[in-house]
Parts: sequence; structure tokens; C-alpha cells
Amino acid sequence: MLRIASFLGLLGLAAATGVIIWSGYEQVMAALAQAGLGIVWTSLYHLIPMLLCVIGWRALMPGNKRPGIPFMLYILWLRASVNNLMPVARIGGEIVAVRVMMKHGMRKNTAVASTVVETTLSVIGQFLFVIIGVGMFIFQGATEKVEMKLLLGIVMSAPLIGGMLLIQRIGIFSILTKLFNLLFRDKWKSFAGNTKRLDHAIRLMYRRQNKALFCGAMQFLSWVACSVEIWLALFFLGRPLPFAECLMIEALIQAASSAAFVVPGALGVQEAGFLLFGHFLGLTPEIAAALAVIRRCRDLMLYIPGLMAWQIQEGRWLVQKNGAKNNMREFVV
Repeated sequence: MLRIASFLGLLGLAAATGVIIWSGYEQVMAALAQAGLGIVWTSLYHLIPMLLCVIGWRALMPGNKRPGIPFMLYILWLRASVNNLMPVARIGGEIVAVRVMMKHGMRKNTAVASTVVETTLSVIGQFLFVIIGVGMFIFQGATEKVEMKLLLGIVMSAPLIGGMLLIQRIGIFSILTKLFNLLFRDKWKSFAGNTKRLDHAIRLMYRRQNKALFCGAMQFLSWVACSVEIWLALFFLGRPLPFAECLMIEALIQAASSAAFVVPGALGVQEAGFLLFGHFLGLTPEIAAALAVIRRCRDLMLYIPGLMAWQIQEGRWLVQKNGAKNNMREFVV
């Protein structure tokens, strides 16, 4: 799977490069030069949607053991860095997040359950956001062929989201145990532990309806807030659009990126999406390509340091673990 994802990532990188060249390399570079430091400010703005997401995620956790916002923002930063830059089909970041939370003293049930519920509510929030954006785009006057493809994508996504909720209601970890015991045996048992408690913790978080609804609302607002990022980028490029059209672009790009979840960072797919949907909304090819490049700059500026921070932390834990083993050997001797 890792090899396939890496291969798709290379194809996507080639496609993204092709989009920039086709749009006019010199024109794209000129547009980016005009944006200047605006690229940095646009990238840093992404911390606001991340903060909204963290506020909702944190609300799911028990009040007496709820971590601070800076720590949860750090966890989300690591999770997003892994999901956006590594060939992990956008699920490896959740595993990293759970591991880091547990390493910092959080109970396994709370770490796992809150991550599963928050991720599910984020997917639902994204789905609602995409529906709104697609509806506005169709009303704007998209071609019938594009309309049908977008509507088909929404219709196909709905049962998948319903399936996610149904599996969690039945007991997601009980189902996974039956499968993974055959594949990993003792390794899965040592990781998952008491799966009934994990499933109970997930159901309990959904039963706290006010907190679950608040988390869902914050996830939805975080997706909406990402539209401001599009507005800022176009403002600095000197081609501002009304906020409603920026929301359409963000929603359509999110839909395209989600459909291409197996491609690391949706390389190529995202760039083609900016070009296609930007064209319908009146953006020239070089501006649409420059917008795509600014989005990639954001990923590199925010998430490469995140990967580095994660690796440094893992390295420290490995050194501590080896040191403890050596001390134990000396004690035995």
C-alpha cells in the first residue's frame, strides 16, 4: 500500500508540475512575486481554522482531564503534518495523535475515542460544507456535465458517512478486533487492549449530545474559515473575489482532495481542481495555478516543521527507551 501511495504521489507531482507549466510558468511566477509576503500571511492564517478544530475536539474530553488548547493545537499540527505530507491515506496522522497523547499521560480510552469521534464529526462537517459549496456553484451556472459529476459524488459519499456512524454504533473496535486478530494477533491485542471499553467510550461521547453538537459545529466553522484563506490568497495576488465564490472554490477543492485520499496531499488533483473550478469562476489559468502554489506553500511552511517536530520527539522517546533498557541490564548484572 505504501508503494502504491508513493507511486501515486510521484504521478501527482508530475501532474501538478504539468499544470503550472501549462498555465504559463513565467506568468505564474510573476503572480507569486506580486503576492510576496502575502504568501506567508495566508499560510499563517491557517492556524485559525486549526484552532477552531481544536476547540471542538477538546470539548469532547472529560473536563477534569482536559488538556490545554496549546497542547491540543500541537497534537493537531502533528496529525495534519503526517496526513498531508506522508503516503498514509490520511489516517496515519490519527494514529500518531493518539500515540503522542498517550505518551503525555492521557488515558487510552479518552485519546482514542475523542480522535475517532472528532474525525467523524469533521468528515460530517466537511460533507455539509461541500454540499453548500456545490449548491452555490450549481446555482452560479456550472455546466450540466460538471453538475452531474458533483451531485454523483455527493450521493456516493452519503452512504459512506452513514456507514461510519453505524459501525461506531455497533462497535468499531469489536469489529476491527475480529479482523486484526487474524492479521496481527498479539500485536493488535497489546495496542487495542479492552476493545469493549473503547467502544463504550465512543458511544458515551456521542451521548453527550451538547458537547458532540458543539464539536460538530466547530468542525464545520473550521471548514468555512478555510474559505478566508482563499480570499486572502487572491487578495494578495491582486485578483480578489467575493467571499461566496471563495467558499465555492474551497468546498470544491475539499471535495476533489477527499476523493483522491489515496494520493499523498492530493498532489495533482488539487492543482487541476484549482484550474478547473477557477476557470468557471473567472480566474485566469496563471492566477488559478498561483493559488494552487500558495496552498502548497502553506503545506510546506506549516507541515514540514511538524514532521520534524514529530521525528525529534520520537527520537527522544527512543533514546529514553534504550537508556532504560541499558540501566536495567546493568542492574541485573
